[in-house]
This record gives sequence, C-alpha cells and structure tokens, in this order.
Amino acid sequence: MSHARTRLRALVVAFLAVAITGSGATAAHAAPSTSDINKKIEAASNQLEDVVESYNKMKISLAKTKSDEKNLAASLGPAREALKSASAQVQTIASSAYMTGTVGTVNVLLEGPDSLMDRMSFLDQLSRSRQRDIATFTETTQTYAQRQAALKSTQDKQAAELKELTARKSKIEADLKKLYAMRRAAFGSETESGSRYTGRIPTIPGSAGTAVKYAFNAIGAMYHYGSDGPYNSGYDCSGLTSAAWSSAGKSLPHNAAAQYSATARISRADLKPGDLVFYRSLGHVGLYVGGGQIIDASRAGVPVKKRSIDVMPPYGYGRVR
Repeated sequence: MSHARTRLRALVVAFLAVAITGSGATAAHAAPSTSDINKKIEAASNQLEDVVESYNKMKISLAKTKSDEKNLAASLGPAREALKSASAQVQTIASSAYMTGTVGTVNVLLEGPDSLMDRMSFLDQLSRSRQRDIATFTETTQTYAQRQAALKSTQDKQAAELKELTARKSKIEADLKKLYAMRRAAFGSETESGSRYTGRIPTIPGSAGTAVKYAFNAIGAMYHYGSDGPYNSGYDCSGLTSAAWSSAGKSLPHNAAAQYSATARISRADLKPGDLVFYRSLGHVGLYVGGGQIIDASRAGVPVKKRSIDVMPPYGYGRVR
C-alpha cells in the first residue's frame, strides 16, 4: 500500500508539473526522481517570480500615476483662478475699447456666436498697449485646457494600470495554487519549515551593517509575493532587500530591475556585506552578507535563507548609494 501511495504521488507531481509549465508532453510511465521533481518545481517557481517582479513593477508605476493625478488635480485650482483673472482683464479691455470707440461691434467679442479662437483673433486687433494682457489670457486658457486634458489622461492610465494589476494578481494566485499542489504532492507539505536565525550576526560598520542585521533577522520568514515584511507577513526577493535597506534609512524600489538601476555597478571582487547580488536577468535579487553568502527570499513555499552566492549564476552586483 505504501508503494502504491508513493507511485500515485509521483504521477500526480508529473501531471501538475505539465500543467504549470504549459508543456504538452506526455508524462513518462517511470516515476520521476526527486531531482527531476525539484527541477520542475524550480522552473515553475522561476516563472512565477518573473510574474511577481512584473507585478511589483506595475505597483510602482501605479503609485507614480496616483501621485501625478494628485498633483495635476491640485494644480487645476490655481490654473482656474488664473483663468478667471485673465478673463476679467480681457473683459475690462473690451469694455474700455467700447467706451472709447476704439473697436466697434464689441458685442461680437463678448457675446457673439463665433468660437473662442475667432474671438481671440478679434482681440488681436486691439491696441499694442493691451497685447501683454491678451497674451496672458491666451496662455492661461491654453494652460488650463492642457491641465484638464493631462488629468483626464492620467486618470485613464490609472484605471488601465489598476485593471492590469488586478489581472496579474489573479494570475499569481492561480499559479501559487498549482505550485503548492505540486510541492504537496512531491513532499507532503506545501511549504518548507522555517525558523528564526539564532547564530552570530557579523558586526559590520555603518548603514550596511544595519541592512545585514535586518536580513539575518528575516531568516525563517516565509516567501510572500508583493510583501516587504515585517517578519510574520513574509517577503519576496526585492521586498526583503528594500526592507533591509529601509531599516538603514535608504530607500530602494520594490522591484529587482529597479533596484539594479538605483544602485552603483561594482565587480564581484569589490563586493562588501550589504551589496546586492542580481540573478536571472534581473528576475531575482539577494543581499550579500560576506563569506560568499547571500540572504534572499527565493520562492513560494520556501523561507528566507542564507545560502551560497553561486546558488545560480549572478547577473551583476550593486552598491546602495
């Protein structure tokens, strides 16, 4: 009976591996080895992490769009007041022209059926001494219209980003269910067990030391996509590195590729504790803690760990400025 359960478990793993990787290949009759199972889970995890980092990037974009919308909305008030002031000035010019007889048929200007541009063209015929006021009116009108259009565009962009973010979140959660099912079928549990680090934490001076200490204290926390802690909430890879450096007073974006852009390029020979190590074409990042080791949040179902810098080929290295 035990042998039958083992064989059934292996077949379920093979089926789930095909489902999550999208492969159309038929599962082999022979039970896959533990090594094969781990490779399939690793491949699926890497694909999922790519989606997670894309999700993190979209969150950054959405936050910026919301900020742009807020700034544009705030600027409309002063622009509206400037337009009212400029309009009043033009009315004064027109009334003065009517009273002095400088310009005829002023009602065409004030009440005529022509378009705004036609009436502004008519204003062009007024005396040169009034041209500065007229130019202010023209510029203010255009500025107000541009700000209104920009606000509408920003609001539309935000709605589109929110829709895409929701779709990516749904995909991540669906993929996680498949990945956890694969792990459960292979190992009998959805996640590895994790525990807090109780060993010696190296003493490193400065803000890098603060970041390294934070990373050691995050060991054992479970991977959780889109999260940057605290411990019980878990971390994803870029969430851990951004949280570690945030504890040292340095701000890093919650996205591996954005962190690469935000840090200074260094060589492997120049690595110091606190530097960032990037992998998989900027799909993953870990914090270097010295001795050829990194601390990273690697994948769903796995806790934060300290492991070799060469757990996979490094893509590049970055120093927080």
